[in-house]
Amino acid sequence: MPESAFIKLVPQSNKQSITIEEVKDLFRNYISLSEKTGKQIEWDYQNSAFPYKMEVVDQSQEKWIRFVSNQDRYNGMLAGINTEKIEDQTGTERIQSYIQIKLVPASTYGDKGKANEYCRFIAKKLNAELHLFNKRIMYFYPRK
Repeated sequence: MPESAFIKLVPQSNKQSITIEEVKDLFRNYISLSEKTGKQIEWDYQNSAFPYKMEVVDQSQEKWIRFVSNQDRYNGMLAGINTEKIEDQTGTERIQSYIQIKLVPASTYGDKGKANEYCRFIAKKLNAELHLFNKRIMYFYPRK
């Protein structure tokens, strides 16, 4: 099931570029919020909401984060950053940063569901454009 979702930082986004450390911080924020939710409902919600351990894949470049799980129904996924050259509506070329969430061949449908949840969370935080696994697009920024 190797598929990818993309969180694209458009001109209306909160940021125009992002680092791998900032991506880690967004996931840490998600974990923190799920811990607070768990305290409110008196349940260990954090382990269900984020059943992964974060590891840096290539420490020399630090472009990918690997999410590994030993829980039932979850195996893992990857998150990375990159840029692309695009042409906007006026014909001007610009560099656009994006976050890619990639399912590895061993990923399960549980991983895909969690990846969709994390993508929506990050896209909302960054006011970004989300290209889902099924090629649909969600806009989390004000559109004209």
